[in-house]
Amino acid sequence: MTNILLIGCGDIGLALANALAARGYRVTAVKRSPLKVPVDFSVLLADICRPASIQRLPTDFRLVIYVVAPDQRDDETYRALYYAAVDNVLQHFARFDRKPKWLFVSSTSVYGQNHGEWVDEKSPAQPASATGRCLLAAENLLYQDSDKHCVVRFSGIYGPGRNRLAHRAAGADAVQYQPAYFSNRIHRDDCVGVLLFLSEKLLAGDLLQSCYLASDDEPAPIWDVLCWIADLNGYPRPQALELAVGSAQNKRCSNRRLRELGYRFLYPSYKDGYR
Repeated sequence: MTNILLIGCGDIGLALANALAARGYRVTAVKRSPLKVPVDFSVLLADICRPASIQRLPTDFRLVIYVVAPDQRDDETYRALYYAAVDNVLQHFARFDRKPKWLFVSSTSVYGQNHGEWVDEKSPAQPASATGRCLLAAENLLYQDSDKHCVVRFSGIYGPGRNRLAHRAAGADAVQYQPAYFSNRIHRDDCVGVLLFLSEKLLAGDLLQSCYLASDDEPAPIWDVLCWIADLNGYPRPQALELAVGSAQNKRCSNRRLRELGYRFLYPSYKDGYR
């Protein structure tokens, strides 16, 4: 039976662990605190930010899936949970002859483009935020360790429990209209689907690219998205703002590489997901 180590078991990690276990994989999830629901996989309580805490990790994993969910979005938290913790786990497995492949969840925040341009895996990654720089540093740690590791960069995640745009539409907030400010999204269920898809490709020995950008088929101006959600629910349309876009990020994310590999989105656009 194939052994998989899942680091992080929040909403997406838990759904992924259940899906992998249902397919017959032996999953061990690492968490700092016990799960509150019964599961059909093993849970190891450990703190990956502390090297001594992971010394008892088994060593016979074929794949490590790193899908942590930071409690806070600040430089210190990201540096600890990504760069330092990733290094801790890499150092743990470096002591053994056989090292597992990694599937690492990163973010499109590693791109600093801010003029509405298209970005893909070949675009320069020059993050404007401290958290984006921490993620990029963690990616580079993996690439330095092995060319067999794979990074997936998610755009903005929405779905159950992630209704920020829906709440914003309900509040009829003022929204940027011109020049266009683009929104990139991926539904929570597609996050799970992409990770399951790439995991099985890695375990099958398929030759993958080192990075995949995971976002739906339809980057769209935030004005269009919020107006559509408002119309769908009978809310008043937002007030239109026409301001110079000064955001650190304003880009359109291409998922072409992922689609060409064979992944089919459950929710190809925001209209499918929010409906």
